[in-house]
Amino acid sequence: MQFVLTAYDRADGLALRAQTRPAHLDYLRANAASIAFAGPMLDGEGKPRGSIIVYEAPDLASAETLAAADPYAEAGLFAKTEISGFRTVVKDGVVAG
Repeated sequence: MQFVLTAYDRADGLALRAQTRPAHLDYLRANAASIAFAGPMLDGEGKPRGSIIVYEAPDLASAETLAAADPYAEAGLFAKTEISGFRTVVKDGVVAG
């Protein structure tokens, strides 16, 4: 099952995000089999203001465990996070029935 993490950075989080990014990328690589896609949300100037990660996990608890292990989360970058079930309807230009 898929779960989407929507995580909003702290207002003062840009420097912390930059500092923690190498560890975050290592985390993404190490967990690539459990991640459908991921990337930053951007503000009007193109600067990161949060993250979206879609996890492949057997249940919500497993997705929460994956999200908590992200170095961004461990560093306290996020002011607010939400995890909910997610279903892909369009992928690579193809609409699922």
